Amino acid sequence: MKKRITKLLVILIALLGTSFFAQSILIGKKEAKIITKDSVKKQKITEKTLVITDSVTAYKGKFKPYKKTARASYYANKFHGRRTASGRIYNMYELTAAHKTLPFGTKIRATNIATGKTVVVEITDRGPFVRGREIDLSKKAFFTIASSSGAGYINVYLEILQN
Repeated sequence: MKKRITKLLVILIALLGTSFFAQSILIGKKEAKIITKDSVKKQKITEKTLVITDSVTAYKGKFKPYKKTARASYYANKFHGRRTASGRIYNMYELTAAHKTLPFGTKIRATNIATGKTVVVEITDRGPFVRGREIDLSKKAFFTIASSSGAGYINVYLEILQN
């Protein structure tokens, strides 16, 4: 009974969004620490930690229109952990993309035309090698702006970050 009350109390504290505490939550039979990271206070983060950040990424420069309508798809899961054309390891949980001609490291803002959702990605690979597709987004980037989880491609508006 005491464990249940403690567990409920910890979950309640985590849901309230306190940003100065480190909590422990029992998930199944394993204990996972949740550290909420404030943008002002620095905390040491160790293994087996879920980090919740409340910061917003800001980009210097302006976004210049590149393509008004482009078809975007996402990388298959089989490429996860493999080396990309730029030499980096592909991680489907990062905000990256593949484009045939843009230089590596270019920041692109992709906006879903249907929903208006946007995501900023970095070009790290070459592709897609399917006719009619302009850009391959990582799985996380694609489903951040996709309207449904069953989508295989979406129409996007592309803009390049100019420094």
